[in-house]
Amino acid sequence: MNRIDPDRPLRPVSDETELKRAFSCFPSGVVAVCRTGDDPGGDPIGMSASAFTTVSLDPPLVSVCVRNGSTTWPALRGGTVGVSVFAAHQGDVCRRLAGPPEDRFTGVRPIADDSGAVFIPGAAAHLACTVFSEIPAGDHLVVLLTIDALRCDPNVEPLVFHASSFRALEARRAQS
Repeated sequence: MNRIDPDRPLRPVSDETELKRAFSCFPSGVVAVCRTGDDPGGDPIGMSASAFTTVSLDPPLVSVCVRNGSTTWPALRGGTVGVSVFAAHQGDVCRRLAGPPEDRFTGVRPIADDSGAVFIPGAAAHLACTVFSEIPAGDHLVVLLTIDALRCDPNVEPLVFHASSFRALEARRAQS
């Protein structure tokens, strides 16, 4: 069994490689954040995000972290966005949504609703959200989103990102 060696010295946080490695130790779900574009055809715009978490039940809030300098977020922030919690089998779609903007929806038939929110079909959950607030935080922006409507299926296995790879969850029985 691998364990962290307690005799191994801590490294300075200024070591960016080691910081990224430490961040990768924390598994997270992965989401798509998408909406209909303002262009005449209303083509979908969107991106993948692994820095996503639930925040509050009252009001219903989730957060997503967006890199400063993102060219996609300014186009998404107006109106209602669709947050799709990727299912375990959607790693390829997730990677595509993290790639070049012109290829993000290749091979995907997104679902759009009347609010302009766009969802990835087959996802574990769909949340229609509006921006509650944006908080500058280092080289990212923490975006708090109010959930206005949702649908979900907890039986759908989520996509999990850990150590720069997609992983699967394992159900474990409680020990007696």
